[in-house]
Amino acid sequence: MAVYKFKEIQTIPPAKQLVDIVLSKTNRKTPTIVHPGFKITRIRNFYMRKVKFCQTTYGEKFGKILEDFPKIDDIHPFYADLCNVLYDRDHYKLALGQVNATKKIIDSIAKDYVKMMKFADSLYKCKMLKRAALGRMCTSVKKLAGSLSYLEEVRQHLGRLPSINPATRTLILTGYPNVGKSSFMNIVTNANVDVQPYAFTTKSLFIGHLDYNYVRWQVIDTPGILDHPLEDRNTIEMTAITALAHLPAAVLYFVDISEMCGYPLPQQVALFHSIKPTDSMKDGSDEGVHFFETSCATKTGVDAARSKACDLLLEKRVEQKVKQGKAETLKNRLHVVGKAPPASRPPCIPDSVRNAKDGGDAAMGGNADGGEMLEKERMDLLGGAGVYSVDLWKRAQLEDPSWKYDVVPEIMDGHNIADCVDPDIDRTLAMLEKEEELLLKEAGLRDDDEVLREFSKTQSVLDELHSRMRQKRLEARLAKNKNHAPTLRKGRKKAKDVEEKLEAQGKDGSKVRARSAAKKVRGRSLLGKRKRDATADGGEEAGRAGSA
Repeated sequence: MAVYKFKEIQTIPPAKQLVDIVLSKTNRKTPTIVHPGFKITRIRNFYMRKVKFCQTTYGEKFGKILEDFPKIDDIHPFYADLCNVLYDRDHYKLALGQVNATKKIIDSIAKDYVKMMKFADSLYKCKMLKRAALGRMCTSVKKLAGSLSYLEEVRQHLGRLPSINPATRTLILTGYPNVGKSSFMNIVTNANVDVQPYAFTTKSLFIGHLDYNYVRWQVIDTPGILDHPLEDRNTIEMTAITALAHLPAAVLYFVDISEMCGYPLPQQVALFHSIKPTDSMKDGSDEGVHFFETSCATKTGVDAARSKACDLLLEKRVEQKVKQGKAETLKNRLHVVGKAPPASRPPCIPDSVRNAKDGGDAAMGGNADGGEMLEKERMDLLGGAGVYSVDLWKRAQLEDPSWKYDVVPEIMDGHNIADCVDPDIDRTLAMLEKEEELLLKEAGLRDDDEVLREFSKTQSVLDELHSRMRQKRLEARLAKNKNHAPTLRKGRKKAKDVEEKLEAQGKDGSKVRARSAAKKVRGRSLLGKRKRDATADGGEEAGRAGSA
């Protein structure tokens, strides 16, 4: 059976913080810019996306809560009753049910508002529908404040519970408070449980582990139990009763015969008989009850009590497996031979080994006893390490034994390298070197003046060619503006020609010259106008005269 991992449950934020987390994530993960000029379909999709993303985020958060927390009806009865004792089964189921109901409410809210948003005909309506949808979702989540805070407390308490495997080999220590249960546990396991000289030092279940017969055992230290009716026991005592009732374990009941614990011996015995029916491994009978005198101070009898409890539990577990038929499945996988082995079993030596031992191997030599000489002995005989070389061809099996130490040809690309070696390679190399020397001497005897003269002639031709290319580029650049049609401009008429023409027509031409002179003066009168504006009082007439 798998061990429940209560420590892996994620933290549950408060309702207000959960709302802030979801709204912030919705704002970060979805687009944030929309304009009234967009198409209405685009605006609808913009706001519908925000509503759907908010719904999905809430669904993921609540789905994770429902998935992580254990379901009371599906877990082991030990953990189910322990949750009932510590957290109240009804309250626990009610909190998870409210989370599930809120998840469904948020889904229905998103579905309804997305449907209405499809018929919105303006940006304002879409925005108001989105605002209303997110507001209703947040209101429904804020109503979960009590359930979320309760589940967070349950999560913290579940994380502090010890990891108890209900199906493994278990020893349970129980008895009245302050009778030595925690001291016994500290001796037999590596646990470090607090031990104090007053009652109810242990207020919850503590677990330790020990090794016995090469297997792992878990030891559970339970809080002290008082002898009164079951309905009068408090939460601390009910955790011990739950462990006794649901865990198949060997129970070690501790009795303080010195009565230093503060409870008389008759009460301790009465408590033993009252909790005997709750033991899951017994039927309430006195069969199988063993007594041991132990002392945690001197450690006498501790190992004997532990060993006896482990042996009894192992016998009980084997008996249960035989009754359930699990032993038959294991027996079917094993084959046990019923025939007894012979009295005399001589060693079986192959004939080849016997012949080699009797005849010896001449190639390998032998030692003083007539057996085969070892390589280490041969190495010591022939100079030791670093001097002796191992003969790798000593045991080679060839048609002719004389071929063992022949020189092995070196092969490359399917050809023997020896076939590619020229026997006259040195003579050929000497001839090539001599020919190269003669060619160098012949090149040195040539006249270099002719070569230089030809080079200078070629250089002059290249220079002339480059000069012509540069000239062509310059001409093209200068003639660039001549490629388009010229712009016709009206010719200006002189004032004298206009005056003569007017006089020929019988009109006064002097006015034309006076008008032309006035235009020239008006073009130059801007500075005079500024001076006229800047002057004050007496300078106003002078400015006007200057402009005229």
